[in-house]
Amino acid sequence: MSLLNGIFFHSVGAAGASLCYTPEKKVKSWSWQTYWLAQAAICWLVLPILVAWITIPDLAIVLQEAPKAAMLSSFVYGMLYGIGGTAFGMSIRYVGYSLTYAIAVGISCVVGTLLPPIMNGTLSTTLQGVGANYIISGIAMGALGIVVCGIAGRKKEKLMETEGGKSSSHFSFAKGLPLCILAGILSAFYGFAIAEGAPIVEIAAAHGAADFKTNVVYIFSNTGAFVTTLLYCLYLHIKENTLTEYMKVPKSLGTNYLMAIITGVLWYFQFFFYGLGHVNLGKYEFSSWAIHMILLVLFSVLTGVVLKEWKMCTRSILQILALAITILIAAVLLLTFGNYLGISKV
Repeated sequence: MSLLNGIFFHSVGAAGASLCYTPEKKVKSWSWQTYWLAQAAICWLVLPILVAWITIPDLAIVLQEAPKAAMLSSFVYGMLYGIGGTAFGMSIRYVGYSLTYAIAVGISCVVGTLLPPIMNGTLSTTLQGVGANYIISGIAMGALGIVVCGIAGRKKEKLMETEGGKSSSHFSFAKGLPLCILAGILSAFYGFAIAEGAPIVEIAAAHGAADFKTNVVYIFSNTGAFVTTLLYCLYLHIKENTLTEYMKVPKSLGTNYLMAIITGVLWYFQFFFYGLGHVNLGKYEFSSWAIHMILLVLFSVLTGVVLKEWKMCTRSILQILALAITILIAAVLLLTFGNYLGISKV
């Protein structure tokens, strides 16, 4: 039951993250940096502190007892994750959403899952356990499914450009590919931020935080991400003279802030439920990142289908999309079964 709870929590978090970009469509008269910083303040600054205060007993004492090295490491890795998020946004400009997702999330899925246990020297021992072959197969299949999603998405983008009679003037694979790779690698460092915060998590657990114990790490990891986002957005504000947009009072100002808050809350769901899912996976909890990334892509695709973003596509494109969905579902099932074997044979 604990394993199923873990998969369920990962699914809820991934579903929230897959929906977090939809409110942006309602935002008017704001530059990208104004909207991005407003929602980031909710997701990466306000909610991590607020939720930790609500869910972690004796939070002040926990923070006093927490090792300074663990707090700093989690913060620094969070900053790297924030840079990865910025690179992700920039790569969309050059190669489109689908290719960015396929390359960046595919890399993040593999690197973010396997690199932490490689660096702490536990991977070889872990992979000798019962069910480990299903875990590795699930990770590989998930990466494949993400790539197939990218192929379907790129074909969809080309079709829309053809029917619309225009193409992106910014498209540049030479510029976008390095950014995608950078985004994939640095985004994976969020897993490191959580891993480095393990001593803090243990202290929170000792104070009765139970399944909510991971929330304490987000104070540092998400704040780190916010700092890098803040610096980049301020740079854009100064460069483009858009800093006053927060205070201007067009009719859409209230709606803009509401949409930013909704986006921040939906995005924070990813972190909150990731933590709940992570602590319920048992022996192979390192596979949490892969499960989460695969589910994120799966729900993003399904959200697009529900919102009829694929309705104009040809039969061949829809077949590729269906294949991608099938592969992603199979990957989640493999990872779930591998975790089940790991738990049942302990």
